[in-house]
Amino acid sequence: MTGNRISIYDTTLRDGAQGEGVHFSVRDKLVYLQKMAEAGIDFVEAGWPGANPKDDEIFRLTSLELKHLESKDEPNSELIANTVELLKGRTKIVAFGSTCRVNEQPEDSKVLANLLASGANTLTIFGKTWNMHVEQVLRTNNKENMRLIRESTRFLVQAGKEVFFDAEHFFDGFVDNPNFALGCLEAALEGGAKGIVLCDTNGGAFPKEITNGVEMVQKMFDPKVLGIHAHNDGGLAVANSLAAVESGANQIQGSWNGFGERCGNANLSTLIPWLQLKLGYKLLDQEVISNLAHLTRYVAELANYPFDEKQPFVGKSAFAHKAGMHVDAVLKNNRTFEHIDPSMVGNQRRILVSDQSGKANICARMRDFKPDIEKDHPLVELAMNKIKQAENEGFQYETAEGSLDLLLMEVLGEYQPPFILEDYHVWSDPLRGELDSVAVIKVKVEDESVHIAAEGDGPVHALDRALRRTLSAFFPVIEESELIDYKVRVLDGSSGTGAVVRVIVETRHGLDSWGTIGVSSNILRASARALLDALYIVILNDQRKVGKRKAVFKQHDDGKQQL
Repeated sequence: MTGNRISIYDTTLRDGAQGEGVHFSVRDKLVYLQKMAEAGIDFVEAGWPGANPKDDEIFRLTSLELKHLESKDEPNSELIANTVELLKGRTKIVAFGSTCRVNEQPEDSKVLANLLASGANTLTIFGKTWNMHVEQVLRTNNKENMRLIRESTRFLVQAGKEVFFDAEHFFDGFVDNPNFALGCLEAALEGGAKGIVLCDTNGGAFPKEITNGVEMVQKMFDPKVLGIHAHNDGGLAVANSLAAVESGANQIQGSWNGFGERCGNANLSTLIPWLQLKLGYKLLDQEVISNLAHLTRYVAELANYPFDEKQPFVGKSAFAHKAGMHVDAVLKNNRTFEHIDPSMVGNQRRILVSDQSGKANICARMRDFKPDIEKDHPLVELAMNKIKQAENEGFQYETAEGSLDLLLMEVLGEYQPPFILEDYHVWSDPLRGELDSVAVIKVKVEDESVHIAAEGDGPVHALDRALRRTLSAFFPVIEESELIDYKVRVLDGSSGTGAVVRVIVETRHGLDSWGTIGVSSNILRASARALLDALYIVILNDQRKVGKRKAVFKQHDDGKQQL
């Protein structure tokens, strides 16, 4: 356990955004910068000035003076002002670019001019450190390449900027021609670079190669800042980053969720807890680490990118237990099958339940609603039998934990449906146009029955819209939730169009999501069951939160205190 400080250089908005399917608008970038500043990230790379209009705009906005924003003539002026104010703290915004071009003087370089015009005080420039690239890509000689690095760095430093040199393809270059690769680093330091960042750009290095390279750079130059930028093409980006830190690197570069070109970058969501919780380095305040699962999921939502639930530390599957023996052991001592306490990163243990589950799995899940229940309680066996019967009919609760919770609450006698779907009819005409279906429903809430119709793009969409339109008047929280996935699986293909189908719906409310399930030979009936369960969960979760808030108010009222 070292306690040494390791700085975080976040490249999600630039290198991460180069990954397939990852996109950030200007407003997204502003929100992202604010979130990272609140978290205390040391450096956030906002983009490449001159590369595209969005990057130019983000640097323009973040360099505005607060007094200019008081006139309110900028869209999102409050957001910009908050972001600018937060960036005055620990977090530094970074502009990224390259050295000047072959046979070009720094003062004539448009790339360097754009970097200076960005308003960022910290700049990162990359240069070639693998002589194969120098010869075959730049089509120049080693001497000229070193001049580009040295003079470009000096030009920016003399302009008063803090400069990091990004040694592109360093580890490949170090293996191929170590003297040249090291000479490129020396050129950057001669130019006044504050830090050197060693890059495994192709993501094909082994940890031992990383260790050898970092140790040599430390021995020869001992730079003030020595960073590691590892790509994940070989699946070793996190392992290589850890090897670099253990060998002397004091800055990690990466992206949240491992976003990035090809197979992505080192995943900060994995790398940070490894370094701080397992190896004892200091990176972020404990409060931020304790909220890491939420922060990581927030970034995925902001990028509108599917969250990988199998991510170490922060994914839903990271602390999910299914095997009965594992569940029994982990309930006795979590260290038996968990390398850390899930709460340390803001995650939680999940006990998966299926027809293979024993009483320990089911009892653990039921304790969410009845904390004192024991596995020899008759209701545990009743729940187990109901689950096994349902799964024999085609239900599958591993991916439909919302429906599972409703079943368990019903067994415990703690569940009453907040509304009843008394009747529904759905018509569909594929030739009708975009909204080709109509759903008419009759819903009863307490003593009031309501009829309503809604159009939709398909019968399931129409039914969902009709339910939400009706129920939102009674339960406004429904408007805050959304259906994010809908899956149908045929369970018995031999029956043709009369086959039994399983419908699984995934619903999101805020950053929480859950699955619900329906099974029937009628796809609409299966869909209706899954949709109803999803809405039940939205309402019940909100009622539970309201109940907790009321309990807190009552406690304070009894004590003659006010919140």
